[in-house]
Amino acid sequence: MSGDQVEAAVASCTAALRAAADRDWETVNAAGMDWTCRTTAFHIAEDFAAYAGRLAARAPHRLPLHITLPEGTDNAGLLQVIEATGALLAAAVRTAPPGVRAFHPSPFGSADREGFAAMGVAEAVLHTHDIARGLGLPYEAPADLAESVLAWLFPHIQPGPEPWPTLLWATGRGKLPGRAPVTDWTWYNNLVIPADRVTLTGIRPAAARDLALGGDGGFDWLDDGPYEGTREACTYLVKAYEAGVHRPEFGVFALVRPEDGRAVGGIGFHGAPDEERRVEIGYDLVTGARGHGYATEALRTLTEWALARDDVDTVIATVEPDNLPSQHVVTRAGFTRATVEEEHTTRHDHDTDPGLLLYLRR
Repeated sequence: MSGDQVEAAVASCTAALRAAADRDWETVNAAGMDWTCRTTAFHIAEDFAAYAGRLAARAPHRLPLHITLPEGTDNAGLLQVIEATGALLAAAVRTAPPGVRAFHPSPFGSADREGFAAMGVAEAVLHTHDIARGLGLPYEAPADLAESVLAWLFPHIQPGPEPWPTLLWATGRGKLPGRAPVTDWTWYNNLVIPADRVTLTGIRPAAARDLALGGDGGFDWLDDGPYEGTREACTYLVKAYEAGVHRPEFGVFALVRPEDGRAVGGIGFHGAPDEERRVEIGYDLVTGARGHGYATEALRTLTEWALARDDVDTVIATVEPDNLPSQHVVTRAGFTRATVEEEHTTRHDHDTDPGLLLYLRR
């Protein structure tokens, strides 16, 4: 997801709406909205400008930035404003360094450059749909753009047979056979949890798919990374996404060093909390990052984040009996060996290999 997709979305938007530039957009509401078609079109430009400004400034909050249209600006002029602000967003995305984040409320308080690109694309194609329907125009977003928006912003939504109808359904704009209507929705930028020397950066389904297939997922990995455990975890993440059961807050995270932007390992959950409010964590590090305490720091951080939630009471870690370094990691992170009774109960209720040592933290 990059500036190229933003430009493609802008081109799709303006090409569709230019066919009705001579119509009155002020007296017709966009479909499903209380805004007029003109207000909705200007909203696209406003969002482009806001996203570009926040990302360029690395702003931790909304900026006091507003754009206005000179009196007498016609629809053709408004479309030029959409093109201009879209170009600003595309440029901001292209020039932002990897890992830079800025404010956006949904749902974790910030977004990276890929997130802002995806949100810009979503604003463009979805509101073009709203305007086009209000004006009685045909419009269908390019399938690759809709698919990208779903993979980057809707990781909790099971992909449908066609991406554009799925995106319309996921945002309450259409029906999808076999699925209940959506009346309340949000998109998900990836969760990022800072620790002392590494940042736990949530891996989206699109990046997980690349990692599962042997790519780098868009991360700059140290040495021979990522380690096989991270790739395997991403394989399960993709399967969960395709099955519609992925919960992004209980996914997989890359461990990124803020000092140089290098990814040194991975950590994540084996799934969402079970009925007993338990989650299991797994982790690994690339060879060159071992022995520096990164795993302990990441495990402690993610465990404390999980236990602070209302839906988690216990965090499980399983370790090979001969893996002494990993046993030291979990004990330093505050885990204790399960008692015989705890082990029996946990293994009975939880899919855990009996050959592994079981550690718990509550």
